[in-house]
Amino acid sequence: MKNKEEASAEQQITPIAGRLKNHTNARVGLRRSGISISTDELLNFQLDFARARDAVQREIDETDVFQKLQAIDGRALLVYSAASSLQMYLQRPDLGRILSVESEAQLKARSSEKSDICIVLTGGLSSAAIHQAFPLIERLAAALQGEGTTVAPLVLAHRGRVAIGDPIGALLKAQLSLVLVGERPGMSSSNSLGAYLTYAPQPGKTDESRNCLSNIREGGLSVDEAVFTLLWLIRESIRLKLSGVQLKDRSRESLTLKDGAKPIADE
Repeated sequence: MKNKEEASAEQQITPIAGRLKNHTNARVGLRRSGISISTDELLNFQLDFARARDAVQREIDETDVFQKLQAIDGRALLVYSAASSLQMYLQRPDLGRILSVESEAQLKARSSEKSDICIVLTGGLSSAAIHQAFPLIERLAAALQGEGTTVAPLVLAHRGRVAIGDPIGALLKAQLSLVLVGERPGMSSSNSLGAYLTYAPQPGKTDESRNCLSNIREGGLSVDEAVFTLLWLIRESIRLKLSGVQLKDRSRESLTLKDGAKPIADE
C-alpha cells in the first residue's frame, strides 16, 4: 500500500504530467499497471520503435521524389553520394558527405552561372521526413525569387549527409548551400526534417560553420515558422558573408514575412 507521502507526490505529479502531455509527444506521465507500464503504453512504444527503424532502413523512392522536385523547378538535378548501398551509407557516414565520381563529373560539366543559394534535398536518416520538404521548398524558393535572390537548380542527393551540400554548393557556384535532410528518428518523431545553412560551401567545412533548424514537421516546427527563420538567416548570411556560430538567429526581433508567415510569439 502507498503511504501518505507517496500518494501526495503522485497527486502532484499527475496534473503536471497532464499539462506537459498537451505540449509534447515525449513519454511523460505514462500510465502504469502495478510496477509495469500499461499495455497501451507498451504497444505505443513498440509502434514508435518500429516506425523509427523503418524510417532509417527504408530508402526513399528517388524517382517519385525527383519528379516532385521537377514539378517545383524544371531544372532540378539528381546526384548520388559515394555510398553505393544503404548498408554502406549507414556504416560509412563519410561516404554520404561526398559525391560519387560520376555525380561530381556531372556537376563539373555544367556551365552554371553564379547563384546566391543552392537548395539540396536528401533523405538522411529518415526517409519519412522527406515529404515535409516539398511545401517548404516551394514556399522558400518562391519567396527568395520574389526578392531577387538567385536560386540554383534544386538538387536531390541520394544517400547524402549534411556535408554533401559543400561540394554541391561549390560546384554550382553558390554563395550559400541549404541542405534539407531527414533527421535521426526519435522515439516520438520519425519524420523530422533538418535544415542546414552554410556560407561559402566548400569541401572540408565543419559543423560550427552551419546554422541549423531542426524538428521541422507537424507537431514540431511548422513550415511557416521554418520559412520565416530561413529567409532571415539567408538574408543576413549574404549581407554579413558568414554563417554558423557567428550568425545568431534574431529573426523574431526584426522581420515580418511578406507572404504572411509570422514568427512564434515568445512565451
